[in-house]
Amino acid sequence: MAFFPKPPEGSWTEHWPELGTAPVDYTDSIDPEQWKLEQQAIFRRCWLNVGRVERLPKKGSYFTKEMPSVGKGTSVIIVRDTDNEIRAFYNLCRHRGNKLVWNDYPGDEVSGTCRQFTCKYHAWRYSLKGELTFVQQEDEFFNLDKKDYGLVPIRCEVWEGFIFINFDDNAEPLIDYLGEFAKGLEGYPFHEMTETYSYRAEVNANWKLFIDAFTEFYHAPVLHQKQAVKEEAEKLFKYGYEALHYDIKGPHSMISSWGGMSPPKDLKMVKPIERVLRSGLFGPWDRPDIKGIAPDELPPAINPSRHHAWGQDSFEFFPNFTLLIWAPGWYLTYHYWPTDVDKHIFECTLYFVPAKNTRERLAHELAAVTFKEYAFQDANTLEATHTQIATGVVKEFPLCDQEILLRHLHKTAWDYVNAYKKEKGLLNGSDTSENGQAATAKKDIEKDSVNA
Repeated sequence: MAFFPKPPEGSWTEHWPELGTAPVDYTDSIDPEQWKLEQQAIFRRCWLNVGRVERLPKKGSYFTKEMPSVGKGTSVIIVRDTDNEIRAFYNLCRHRGNKLVWNDYPGDEVSGTCRQFTCKYHAWRYSLKGELTFVQQEDEFFNLDKKDYGLVPIRCEVWEGFIFINFDDNAEPLIDYLGEFAKGLEGYPFHEMTETYSYRAEVNANWKLFIDAFTEFYHAPVLHQKQAVKEEAEKLFKYGYEALHYDIKGPHSMISSWGGMSPPKDLKMVKPIERVLRSGLFGPWDRPDIKGIAPDELPPAINPSRHHAWGQDSFEFFPNFTLLIWAPGWYLTYHYWPTDVDKHIFECTLYFVPAKNTRERLAHELAAVTFKEYAFQDANTLEATHTQIATGVVKEFPLCDQEILLRHLHKTAWDYVNAYKKEKGLLNGSDTSENGQAATAKKDIEKDSVNA
């Protein structure tokens, strides 16, 4: 309990006075120049989760990841090498720049197993450690030293089975970046939950707006009424929905909530199919038979208030990785990959302990389908939100106490961008004495965007 003490009772926002209580400026969600700055200041400098180690089950296993959030056309290879080390490289042949690993369509992500990577253009070959090992007609080249032409590496580190990459060679180590939340989550049995269900969608809204939707439950009784039976929905609408706990540590945050009791105390609260399959929006009701998920076994970061009615915790690892842990013993991840100021790729993956029978498998599938509907309700609303914010008619919006993590997210994004602008010398254009320096710095940023 001492590791994650609960803040004093009362308003949550007052515990982080640096966030203020004034309306929040949402220019960061609609300004194309701000998006370009975020690309350089955030997505090229922060640790980004790209998956889990289970996707690389043996030596030679690999997958590719398209990274438009970092720069147009940027593609990455993640591979388990011959020493079982997980590595990351730019997906680019050193000969003429062809994309190295792809199948029929170069924009599609692929996965597989191989002993080496071979470029399909001129057959240059690279080891799983990125070394250039073969050049077709090598004697035709001039003073070519293969040691100088290996794949370009990207920093890659693993925490609790989650693979992260960072395009900044000077970034702090991953464990330091993830901070206290990561330390407090260590030991949770993520590795036991290997049955997955995934979905992906392009959403016509700024990436931060979708994170906004998942860091407050103020909207839940209104937007998600159909997720509960009529009587329960009316009760939630009348009394609202309050979370159990909020916390902020550096750029990261979390929200803890009730719900997900297994099984519900009143079966009339749920739909008939949920009663049959013992599953629903909160996932399967029956805890799997594994260690580490019972209430007295949970790591200290989970259910920090130790509330008896705890149902789930959502950890927001800045900038775009959500790790959501459910009381019945499963978890899911969200990723938000911006492709422009007004659109992003949303990805969700649900993780369960492998089913032992047909009913358990159907219980998992029901949870996955129900959650998909839940998430897409938010996605549809957010597109409507973005269109109106983008008009610029109103730029600042009031947020309630339950929306504290929204304040934190937007302030954090602004802080990263402002630090980057300061580093580049991009000053306020209204300061006429520095206009020349500001213009030069802006060109530097545009150059960074091109290089990305």
